[in-house]
Amino acid sequence: MSDLHIRSATPADLDAVLAFWKTAAEGTSISDDRDGVERLVARDAKALIIAEYGGELVGTVIAGFDGWRCHLYRLAVHPDRRRLGIGSALLAAAEERFVRLGGRRGDAMVLQRNETAHHAWRAAGYTPEEKWRRWVKPLGA
Repeated sequence: MSDLHIRSATPADLDAVLAFWKTAAEGTSISDDRDGVERLVARDAKALIIAEYGGELVGTVIAGFDGWRCHLYRLAVHPDRRRLGIGSALLAAAEERFVRLGGRRGDAMVLQRNETAHHAWRAAGYTPEEKWRRWVKPLGA
């Protein structure tokens, strides 16, 4: 996919990203709204990485670094564009970002029921960390 273009999202991309996630992402998040994604980009303009092919949004990943850990969220590739290397290109861009920032290990949020994603993450060199469990608490209203 020589015409694949990987770049950081801008505020102008956010509506397209939110619509894309409804088609390509597995599950939803409490932050999957305009305010949530605007806060992400305002706080860290390079965290939301998108892939475009022929001007069409075909993939995303959020590569967040808090100064301590490297977190990966919302790796999503359009269903009609999977298995073409888009996810790998997005992960490579995220990992390069983490290395530049001094990150040492990436961790990914992956739904247990999403077997397709498990194969993709394993192929990229990631393994499940079975001794840890994610604990969550919604904040605010």
